[in-house]
Amino acid sequence: MTCGLDEAGRGPLAGPVCAAAVILPKDFPADILDDSKKLAARQREAARRVICEKAAAWAVAWASPAEIDAINILQASLLAMKRAFELLFVMEPHAGGRGEAAWPSAIHCENPFASPLIPPSIPAGLEVVADGLYAPTIAVPCTPMVKADAKVHEVMAASILAKTARDALMNYYARLYPQYGYDRHKGYPTKEHRALVLRYGPSPIQRNSFRITGQAEDFLPGILPG
Repeated sequence: MTCGLDEAGRGPLAGPVCAAAVILPKDFPADILDDSKKLAARQREAARRVICEKAAAWAVAWASPAEIDAINILQASLLAMKRAFELLFVMEPHAGGRGEAAWPSAIHCENPFASPLIPPSIPAGLEVVADGLYAPTIAVPCTPMVKADAKVHEVMAASILAKTARDALMNYYARLYPQYGYDRHKGYPTKEHRALVLRYGPSPIQRNSFRITGQAEDFLPGILPG
């Protein structure tokens, strides 16, 4: 049995980093999976629904902008992975039932959510693979693998869950803070986003350790609202 770990949101200037952990059954329809970055939004959403329905267990967890500023983005990403992994084996109130019912209908906060393994205990011989150069510190050995999100089905699935969850959260923040356009760039350092931060100042979900210098008009001359 393999557990895949991946994150979404290491590069943005705002918002949390999100991580997911997924264990798939042997009969999972793996043809729907790929690195989330290679899938269109509608493909990711369709795959997410199948993962939530058919995975043996899955979980989504976060590290906040404040945590990113305090411990750096790499350590925050590993922390989010650790939290997601631990949710796979813990039955708590925020962990929903099986399948799609465990996925919140609207993501309004950075609370974790999961559909844990039943029974909620770490299986003997569980192998864990984390995408990237580094692995989180968890209760079982974890192997880091570069481009695991293009090689290991469980990591592909984790990539999809992390990406769709974070995008949903950033869409919510776009409604809270419409001047920042989070629904368009999801917090990534586009020219528009950098210009808006320089124009309006840091948002409440800004990663303040990620510096932006210059003038708003340096990025989008004549386009920003007055």
